[in-house]
Amino acid sequence: MLPASEITFTELTKWYLKLKTVKKLASFRDIKIVLDNFNKEFGSWIIDTVKPVDIENYQLKRQGQGRAAATIDKDISIVKTMVIKAFDNDKVDGRALKVFRSVKRKLRKGANARKRLVSFKEYLRLIDVSQPHLKAAVVIAFNTGMRTGEIRQLKWSSIDRKKGFIRLPAKITKEKRDKNIPINHHVKKVLVSIPRAFNHNFVITYKGMPITTPGGFKRTFKTACKDAKIPCGQKVKNGIIFHDIRRTVKTNMAAAGLDKAHRDVILGHSMRGMDVHYIVPTEDTLRLEMARYTRWIDSQLEGESANVDHSVDQAAI
Repeated sequence: MLPASEITFTELTKWYLKLKTVKKLASFRDIKIVLDNFNKEFGSWIIDTVKPVDIENYQLKRQGQGRAAATIDKDISIVKTMVIKAFDNDKVDGRALKVFRSVKRKLRKGANARKRLVSFKEYLRLIDVSQPHLKAAVVIAFNTGMRTGEIRQLKWSSIDRKKGFIRLPAKITKEKRDKNIPINHHVKKVLVSIPRAFNHNFVITYKGMPITTPGGFKRTFKTACKDAKIPCGQKVKNGIIFHDIRRTVKTNMAAAGLDKAHRDVILGHSMRGMDVHYIVPTEDTLRLEMARYTRWIDSQLEGESANVDHSVDQAAI
């Protein structure tokens, strides 16, 4: 244990936010907001004087202000990460670390996990009413499981047409690892339909320009859901958000018979246990698994089309 430190939370925050590894985080702005809020309460406190009961009272105060349990847990987690970093760099002693490691979460793990899936009927209605850039994004997401940010930042240089893969560089993936995703005929059709811009290399554009903001699809997605008569929003009953498509893809892949290792590689999830050492999916096996998934998708889409045609025939009768 290090000698007692006289550093305050405000001083520690200034040090932490200047770290290059922190400044380059995509969540840097959110981290700063959380730490600013925390310092309104504890900024002048010497870190070693804070006790678990003080943090518990802060949690209760935030709860009384209407903050969700998940938000409170996330905020405390960010402060805890800062304290751990400080301990590792000899800025604080073990007493400060002990306080944050003893604080209990307000939300039971997994209690707020979303379970909403996007049905094939909803998918077809959605792409039918979407603007071209959103339609392309939804089709790519529904067939690959790519995240919103990965789709927004997708460049033509990442499209390997010869071998039929989308090759995402580590700098745009959440996992910070390269990711190779097989292209099926649905994604290929979308890519062929998109005109390439002369002044940039981005695939998905709006009015010819890249979609740079993290919430770039949010407004058009909400509008498309409204037009398709699909509830939209995280806090709306039975509402969908764009990220629900990713959960749907993994669920659909399991239903199509893809094994967990290949599902994880395509979606970019980390393999665990002995799988890490003994399972090495190749590009050939990834193509085969994507083909299996695509056949399953096509069969579901054909079924939906048949239902639509049937309903029309009944109406005509």
